Amino acid sequence: MTRRQRLLRVYARIGRVYLAWGPRLLLLAAIVFIPLGFVDALLEGVNTDSLNITSGFQVAALLSALAAITASGLFGEVFFSGAIAASLTHPEDEESPGFLRLARHISYGKLIAVDILFVLMMVLGTIALIVPGILVFVYLSLSGPVVELEKLGIRAGFKRSFQLVRGHFWMAAAVLIPVEIVGDAVNDAIVGVAHHLFGHHLLAAWVGESVGNIVTAPVASVAFVLLTLDLIHHHDGRAPRLKRRPEAVAPKATA
Repeated sequence: MTRRQRLLRVYARIGRVYLAWGPRLLLLAAIVFIPLGFVDALLEGVNTDSLNITSGFQVAALLSALAAITASGLFGEVFFSGAIAASLTHPEDEESPGFLRLARHISYGKLIAVDILFVLMMVLGTIALIVPGILVFVYLSLSGPVVELEKLGIRAGFKRSFQLVRGHFWMAAAVLIPVEIVGDAVNDAIVGVAHHLFGHHLLAAWVGESVGNIVTAPVASVAFVLLTLDLIHHHDGRAPRLKRRPEAVAPKATA
């Protein structure tokens, strides 16, 4: 199979999985991103244009603002992709887990730690130069899914993500970067609509950020998970299988 065929197959699977699991993914996104949307709304108020960067202190303030904006845009994505991995890949002989069961299954501590470390590395890479930030994003974005799929530790999760992407950088970039760029554009558009409808205040920003992430994060996370499964299969010859969407159970006929 050529790289182009693999890439098209991954995009086709993203669409199929999203359509099959859309309601569950959107509900999980609401649980995760409504609280995080409030943090994003607070950080949206950071105004870097008003800073005078002629002094060292104000340069540091500018870099801190850049770091905060970068962090607000990325925080939650790795955690959420790990949660999606847990939701979509569970034993084939079991029914699709409910939210309470799924909540008990997720490795919260490791995923949160991986998410924070990933964001910090992205911030440092972005401040240093755009290219290192892109490299960090592509090579390490799969750390959340692999931590959940393979029950790895934090350090091992980053190492495994790097190993999977190594040799497949352009394949991974062709999935991750467009999905992220389009997601950011849609998110920004939704935030703009929220401000237009409700004005420029915290509530409008909170609504816009929350709705934007709820709409876009499931698509990005499904892309992260399916790319991870594709690369695991290519690397190991086998990979965890996606659980098919459960069919509705017909009611029993009454006597």
